[in-house]
Amino acid sequence: MKRSQEQHDEAAAPAGRRHDDPASPGGTGPHVGHTSHVGHTPPDGHTPSDGHAPSDGHAPRGGRAGRGEHASPRAHGPNHEHGHGTPDLDWDRIAPFLESEAEALASVYRQAAARVAELRPAAGIRRILDIGSGPGVVSCLLAEAFPEAEVVAVDPTPALLERTRERAQRLGLAARVRTLEAEVPGQLDELGQADLIWLGNSLHHMGDQRAALAALAGLLRPGGALLLVEGGLQARHLPRDFGIGRPGLEARMEVTTEEWFADMRAGLPGAKEETEDWAALFTDAGLEPAGARSYLADHPAPIGASVRELVIAGFARRRESMADRLSQEDLDTLDRLLDPADPQGLANRPDVFMLAAKSVHIGLAKP
Repeated sequence: MKRSQEQHDEAAAPAGRRHDDPASPGGTGPHVGHTSHVGHTPPDGHTPSDGHAPSDGHAPRGGRAGRGEHASPRAHGPNHEHGHGTPDLDWDRIAPFLESEAEALASVYRQAAARVAELRPAAGIRRILDIGSGPGVVSCLLAEAFPEAEVVAVDPTPALLERTRERAQRLGLAARVRTLEAEVPGQLDELGQADLIWLGNSLHHMGDQRAALAALAGLLRPGGALLLVEGGLQARHLPRDFGIGRPGLEARMEVTTEEWFADMRAGLPGAKEETEDWAALFTDAGLEPAGARSYLADHPAPIGASVRELVIAGFARRRESMADRLSQEDLDTLDRLLDPADPQGLANRPDVFMLAAKSVHIGLAKP
């Protein structure tokens, strides 16, 4: 049985000191992203795009069960990488990547939270579960967006939950951002009820998505909302023809990522094929579909230093995990892009950008 932050703190605190229990009745990763992440390293170099990571310990064909994001981590993001719950991963190296990725997508998450607030008054959102929370970037954004709410960051990786607590402390949110070490859907009974469930790039790490979605919907209080971040467009960072190698490199890398994703899904415990008609799945889970919107994360050229570092790290992870899937010509091009001394490399090019789209689907519980 995993212990929550509050149980851990209570055991270590002086006698008489007490903390609220985030797993109390009435009351989350995963990358999404983040939840029951499986420890996959996507060939696109992402982690659950929200900075969430997986915990099933599977590695893609030709890759390693390590990160680099959803290689990032919460591994989904412009470059998916997962690895939550995988003890041999170097989280001190991976977590900063996951945080940077989630921060680069912060505008997307803020817009999605604002959309929920349009559908359900913010004052009515008192408890939020962030499933597959990774390093807590989204958890803290949700706490800011819903100032009356307690946010429970749910993730199977202690190192990422520690970063969540540190981040909440820095932002003055420690009183409302809690952490819970748990696998989803395996430990759903520990989560408690919620007014809002944030499921960011984490559902696709669960073998039976239909059953997991229905179980999570069952945790919503009357009138609650489930926000599902799935789909969108893979991030792009270079023009189609950027002057070296064969044009269309990123398009070919996207095909490889789709192949990896299919392999990852097929290898999950209890995996079931599911048509990704999220509105229909919401209906089957007893929720009212409230529409879907896609939001852009747009960092045009010339990009800042932090986003450039994120792009370089993502390409490095993809170069590693795609070694047996791309042509030698494309691998040679990637090597040049990753060479900091090459004038045509990512570190020196003025035309590097980051453009990604995330699709957000909302389901509402009956009042």
